[in-house]
Amino acid sequence: MIAAYAARISPDDPLSGLEIGELPEPQARPGWTTVTVKAASLNHHDLWSLRGVGLPAERLPMILGCDAAGIDEHGNEVVIHSVIGQSGHGVGPDEPRSILTERYQGTFAQQVSVPTWNLLPKPAELSFEEAACLPTAWLTAYRMLFTNAGVTPGQTVLVQGAGGGVATALIVLGKAAGLRVWVTGRDEAKRARALSVGADAVFESGARLPERVHAVMETVGAATWSHSVKSLRPGGTIVISGATSGPSPKSAELNRIFFLELKVVGSTMGTKEELAALLSLCATTGVRPVVDSAYALGDAREAFARLEKGDVFGKLVLRP
Repeated sequence: MIAAYAARISPDDPLSGLEIGELPEPQARPGWTTVTVKAASLNHHDLWSLRGVGLPAERLPMILGCDAAGIDEHGNEVVIHSVIGQSGHGVGPDEPRSILTERYQGTFAQQVSVPTWNLLPKPAELSFEEAACLPTAWLTAYRMLFTNAGVTPGQTVLVQGAGGGVATALIVLGKAAGLRVWVTGRDEAKRARALSVGADAVFESGARLPERVHAVMETVGAATWSHSVKSLRPGGTIVISGATSGPSPKSAELNRIFFLELKVVGSTMGTKEELAALLSLCATTGVRPVVDSAYALGDAREAFARLEKGDVFGKLVLRP
């Protein structure tokens, strides 16, 4: 079958290790189901895998891709929850949690095999492309907002970094939940796009805000950390799920954090139950993922190059 996979690890030139070609189809195993992939979406996790983060060379070749929607062996339309080992279903009870492509082959292929427990019904209201955008970036945003931020309708949330898949999801979901959503970004065009998908106000990166916010959604890391802390009102919360600009800010702002009794909450992916709730929310409210572009699987390198460059607003989707 055709697949896009990591053939080599290169921390400095990740795309040099990306190959597109024939790999064996998944083999049947008890408790697992093979899904024919109809759509799969890219995440920064795929670039990190090519750099060797969470993916040692001895596990190569590794098919990339965490997210997918497709058709199972019985003809059912399904969405894949990409966290393996979270429940013990399909793997040993002591196996640590991992995401597809870390221990098990991913979704950028014509077929993928996952524990049957990891499959959820795809709502008929969602296309395969829309559904394929949800299990990582949108699930991450859902958990950040509704499980970890502690915000309620009418409060103000700052989203750092317009344009990325998680940031876009935070804007759309936050607006749907009745939050006032402010967004920062370096790029004027991306700030304008953020307004078009529901942001109430946009600001240049690092700009002084009209007032302090109840919560900050932080995925950028070092470049925006100080601004995030300074943007919070007393008792506010930073929810951090990524650090694309690096994990080591110049200042940790510890004095401000303890004096204002700020909360810093880490957030990673989400549970199967949260993904089911997100699917239901999208089906019943009309909320839809923002899809930047869709590519044939054979054109995956072009999609990866755009993701690496940051030339994206919303999600990039592959069609096997």
